[in-house]
Amino acid sequence: MQNKTVYLNGDYMPLNEARISVLDRGFLFGDGIYEVIPVYSGHLFHFQEHMERLEHSLASIRLANPHDRKQWLKIITPLLDANQDQSVYLQITRGAGDKRDHAFPEKIAPTVFVMCSNIVPFHGKNTGIKAISVDDNRWGLCSVKAITLLANILHRQQAVEQGCEEAILVKDGYVTEGAASNVFAVIDGILVTPPKSNEILSGITRDVIVELAKKNNIPCSEEIISLDALRTADEIWITSSTREIIPVVEFDFKSVADGKPGPVFQSMNQLFQAYKKSMP
Repeated sequence: MQNKTVYLNGDYMPLNEARISVLDRGFLFGDGIYEVIPVYSGHLFHFQEHMERLEHSLASIRLANPHDRKQWLKIITPLLDANQDQSVYLQITRGAGDKRDHAFPEKIAPTVFVMCSNIVPFHGKNTGIKAISVDDNRWGLCSVKAITLLANILHRQQAVEQGCEEAILVKDGYVTEGAASNVFAVIDGILVTPPKSNEILSGITRDVIVELAKKNNIPCSEEIISLDALRTADEIWITSSTREIIPVVEFDFKSVADGKPGPVFQSMNQLFQAYKKSMP
């Protein structure tokens, strides 16, 4: 782990040699954004869509993109292993000023960090996981993939301490997303996921699932989900880039339907795995 190669500010180096300034605004303030891109057999999954989200996040915090898409691809490619499924972690902070000050420093270079990690199959993929609902107390720009993740961390830890793998966040009685995932539910035979807004980070995997559902005649709707409706759903899933689609078989300490991954999940997971293999 410590000897794997990473990219930092124009150079490739062993991870244990990568260093940033203690005045870096990412370290001091969480002033930066990140992106995670799955890689299957050396092929970046929906690279252009991930770049679009990266560009949205940068624009939202008023930070200029240090590279165009071709340059990002050139930076990432040497870190890929065609024999492994990986995830690319890409982080950009505003950089290091000469003092700690909330206002943006002038004329500083952003800090750019990229590393790849092998994707380890998630243990709950086939059996399902437990989740709880918690009040969503995050800031109002959740559509920005910011590195300031303390609220998400505390929500996830709350779930872990109650024997669960994920926290499903609820605001004003309605589901937003998971602490590190998007949420789907099968309600009255329809696959439902909350609509895109500033209250959720719209996942690329989420968008692929919606598109696959439409193409394969699986009834699907992007609309609000009340906590009460989620508690009586036939199926609940969480989705993310590295975990893909994970069924929730226990929610708020009660079984979801019969407590096993449901038939719509089984169908969608097969479609998603086939879709991955069909990507160029």
